[in-house]
Amino acid sequence: MLSGGSILITGGTGSFGHAFTKMTLERYNPKRIVILSRDEMKQWEMAKLFKGDNRVRFFIGDVRDKDRLYRALDGIDYVVHAAATKIVPTAEYNPFECIKTNINGAMNLIDACIDKGVKRVVALSTDKASSPINLYGATKLASDKLFVAGNSYVGEHDTRFGVVRYGNVMGSRGSVIPFFLSTRDSGTLTITDERMTRFMITLEQGVELVWKAFDDMEGGEIYVQKIPSMKVTELAKALAPNAKLEYIGIRPGEKLHEQMIGPEDSLTTYEYDDYFKILPVIHEAASNPAMIKDGRKVAEGFHYTSDNNSEWMTSEELLSWVEQNSKEIGKI
Repeated sequence: MLSGGSILITGGTGSFGHAFTKMTLERYNPKRIVILSRDEMKQWEMAKLFKGDNRVRFFIGDVRDKDRLYRALDGIDYVVHAAATKIVPTAEYNPFECIKTNINGAMNLIDACIDKGVKRVVALSTDKASSPINLYGATKLASDKLFVAGNSYVGEHDTRFGVVRYGNVMGSRGSVIPFFLSTRDSGTLTITDERMTRFMITLEQGVELVWKAFDDMEGGEIYVQKIPSMKVTELAKALAPNAKLEYIGIRPGEKLHEQMIGPEDSLTTYEYDDYFKILPVIHEAASNPAMIKDGRKVAEGFHYTSDNNSEWMTSEELLSWVEQNSKEIGKI
């Protein structure tokens, strides 16, 4: 589907944007990939990585600026929406700014994509949008609802909106793996709670889920990748076996366990070999055979959390991944 097309990534200078651009250029050979972001320095750094490839373009802009979005979307076929205010404490202390980007920005993009005739839009969500307890999660839940409902506003246009949901990406800047690696020489690793578990997803898996959504979506689906879990204490012991573990207590807005699918979503959730799909509750979409395809309905009350997972990453698997990706960990 993406072969020969024009693709725009909002917030495209982040970890996901780097991986998506590299992998999509190799896999699909699109006509162009446009990186939209408001940070000129990050664009300058990213441009050096793709120097000489005329398929990669850079466009300064902000999803808060609707007029700029209209210009950026000229001739664009597909959009990946990765722009967001994501740091939980930042959102708590700057709620107006978080809402402007995560909610108002989503509305701007939906309107602009419909008006400009974009074919497909995939928005990136987060585990924190499932039963949110912090403002970031609440704004991303609102954003998810907006993109799902956006399919009701397309009229005669062919634009379709879908969502993919996953947690913190392994090795991304600010995440737990580079944090532990950078502090292990001190002899002490800080952990908020010894019971804590986290999902483990790679950037490559995140990109592949977006590809899947583009290929599969009818409009309004939320895709959730099946991925392994790991106890944070086991992760720490694997990365720093001789370090002391210091428990400092759960931070504001933090959960013991990540949740991708809550029990409230079980009535419209279907399972597939490698992922789950939450279908919209509006317009009887959850009974639409074109959306369900070969999916298997999950049991009522089903929930997908990092502590009730059937798949767990071992210390050996983690260390193997760290060795293979040592040069990239924490860089983007």
